[in-house]
Amino acid sequence: MKKGKEILYLSNAQVKAVNLSMEETMEAVEEAFIEKGNGRFQMPPKPALYTKGDAFLHAMPAYLPEIKMASLKWIGGYPENARYGLPYLNGLLILNCPETGVPLAVMDCVWITAQRTGAVSGVTAKYLANESSPVCAIIGCGVQARTQLAALALARDLKEVRCFDINPRQTELYIQEMGEKLPGIKFLTAGSPREAVEGADIVVTAGPILKEPDPPIELSWLKEGVLGLPIDFDSYWKPEAMQGCAKFYVDDENQFEYYRSTGYFKGAPKAFADLGELLTGRAPGRESEKERIIAMNLGLALMDLATAVRIYRRALELGIGTVLPL
Repeated sequence: MKKGKEILYLSNAQVKAVNLSMEETMEAVEEAFIEKGNGRFQMPPKPALYTKGDAFLHAMPAYLPEIKMASLKWIGGYPENARYGLPYLNGLLILNCPETGVPLAVMDCVWITAQRTGAVSGVTAKYLANESSPVCAIIGCGVQARTQLAALALARDLKEVRCFDINPRQTELYIQEMGEKLPGIKFLTAGSPREAVEGADIVVTAGPILKEPDPPIELSWLKEGVLGLPIDFDSYWKPEAMQGCAKFYVDDENQFEYYRSTGYFKGAPKAFADLGELLTGRAPGRESEKERIIAMNLGLALMDLATAVRIYRRALELGIGTVLPL
């Protein structure tokens, strides 16, 4: 490829064909969090457009000097897309050379978003879940729930997964697919969010992001020592459930406060620390097996960048993708 003259285009199928493993993705995002914790990054809070209802379009720029690459992800989440036969998330990611600014690659970002989101939860569980955390609750059995479980199964020795979705068919398909991929785990269908959450060691909520949610999860549902992993903002978590936990981490405090200023997280507590501070030892982690902890990971452009760079470089090695003139 001729820099500044051509770009590499990777479709969704081509991104998947690179076959970046969850182990590699977790390694990439862990390294990115360490760079963030050490202050070696640029990542403005992501601005958003809201074109209808709970739909959103996010612009997510990032720069990591360590990996010598900058990126911009442009992604939309549209809850009503299912009626048109379209996925909830759609978007593209651009990689740029930080020395010249020229674009090097454009790739579909849907798989990347799901993969790095799961990887971040896996890394979070590695640092914040109790060593013995055999029971996991999954609320919302869509695309994100699949990568969440793939990563959590690497981070902790899961024995049982309780699954709930407002669409029972989604739950059935999820259990069938993930049961084949993770045969050592017992899968159960929960009849309600409460049935899934009570007694669980790790709780993942992966529904649509709602600006005016009616969250069901109460503090009394949460066992001692639980790790809560909301990837749908506070759509499933009552304010008292968040406030009643011993520690409330975020992936980035500036971004969290930016979203609070736009109307989200009205009842959420102030962040105890962010994951970059945790991974670099600047903030403590779990200090008791009984601590209830929530890690509100909103999704960082740095993690998209760290994942996309590995995909781009391997795609070049394998000859995957389409070279297009600029």
